[in-house]
Amino acid sequence: MQLADPSLLKTGLLLNGVWQQGHGNAVNSAVNSFVVSNPANALAVASVSSATALDAEQAIWHAVQAQALWQQQLASERALLLKSWYRLVLEHQDDLALILATEQGKPLSEAKAEILYAASFIEWFAEEAKRLYGDLIPSTARGRRLLTIKQPVGVVAAITPWNFPAAMVTRKLAPALAAGCAVILKPSELTPLTALALGELAQRAGFPPGVLQLLPTIEAAAVAQVLCQSPLVRKLTFTGSTQVGKLLMRQCADTVKRLSLELGGNAPVLVFADADLTKAVAGVMAAKFRNAGQTCVCINRIYVERSVYDRFNSLLSEEIQQLKLGDALTPGVQIGPLINTAAVQKVSALVQDAISKGARLNCGGQGSALGESFYQPTLLTEVTQEMQLMQQEIFGPVAAVMPFDTEQQAIAIANQSAAGLAAYLYSSDIGRLWRLAEALEVGMVGINETAISTEVIPFGGVKESGLGREGSRYGIEEYLEIKHLCWGGLAQS
Repeated sequence: MQLADPSLLKTGLLLNGVWQQGHGNAVNSAVNSFVVSNPANALAVASVSSATALDAEQAIWHAVQAQALWQQQLASERALLLKSWYRLVLEHQDDLALILATEQGKPLSEAKAEILYAASFIEWFAEEAKRLYGDLIPSTARGRRLLTIKQPVGVVAAITPWNFPAAMVTRKLAPALAAGCAVILKPSELTPLTALALGELAQRAGFPPGVLQLLPTIEAAAVAQVLCQSPLVRKLTFTGSTQVGKLLMRQCADTVKRLSLELGGNAPVLVFADADLTKAVAGVMAAKFRNAGQTCVCINRIYVERSVYDRFNSLLSEEIQQLKLGDALTPGVQIGPLINTAAVQKVSALVQDAISKGARLNCGGQGSALGESFYQPTLLTEVTQEMQLMQQEIFGPVAAVMPFDTEQQAIAIANQSAAGLAAYLYSSDIGRLWRLAEALEVGMVGINETAISTEVIPFGGVKESGLGREGSRYGIEEYLEIKHLCWGGLAQS
């Protein structure tokens, strides 16, 4: 990996403004470190120091000290630091994209787009930092004034996933820092290098020591437990699986932490007979196969009205078979490897379960000679609700299509999931689109569109897809407390 600025490749912990090894690593670095590998070829990219529970405790102590000063800085001062960080990310976007593509596996073009997407959150919340308005409430008694102010919630623990190792970091860190919170970040052990590089750029931007600390680790459970159970940590923000989110939620219960949880999805798309099928297929391709299907808002269940079912499948099959599978750095590649062989095994098992229960394999359905982490773009038709891939996230390049007959049936099967993150609709009937958009039990609906995620919208779900919203003007509210001030004794003139 040839970087224009090799110093961006950090492999240590960032504690109180200093890059260092984890606790005990100075004695035996082989024991307390882990290897980050390229999923395309399993070759080692870097050996990263692993944080321990003791490192987490030290990070909390440093964050508490930093918090006292950070929250007192003017909003404009915090905004200037965020803007400096934003400019540095743009300046080093090519190196950041190369690091991301190498450790995560997505095509370089997608990695570059993610870096710009990640930067957009820094810029957005730099601006929002100056808009944390309170309210003056009409008084209920003479000589009294009622008002509210907004203050930072306090020290924040952030845990981010491997599928978007840049965007999921900035979507949490930027609003927290803008609000005046010190943050301790634990990135995924599968893709920590992107987060560490972003942390290095934040250091260069001038954030004070302890305001932003990073704890890469293979002892995720131990480190997370310390962060969740400490009363000094006032908020947890987590993106990941529903199962882990529930565990973290339980661990935070004793200290009654503020929580933001962006958990699993199982997004349906409903394609009606009056839809523009060409646009619908293009939208499905974009939302299904981006990042090899490893996104939480990825289309997981494709429901198509029966009268256009065969035509839709034919068009979709043509597009899928044209996708180019390969290494992230190979020009023209559209689908990279899955994150590891365990992910391939899961996807393969879901496909085989569907086929065993009557699904038709139109194309793909197997691994690739390119390597053990690759899986061919796949189309399954004649799928039913009972198949496992309709009940859980596939998280792979597999399109599963099922017909429906009525609008009421479409709503019922779309809502037949514990998840409620995103859904998509294709139709030319405006009345129907309004009815379905309101009836679908999700936090976000794409209407004749699947590119729904930007920094300006509130990203989040309902039901078991989580709590809270990220991005938009609502995103910074997750890191603020509202304080009521009742001011009495004001003499009347």
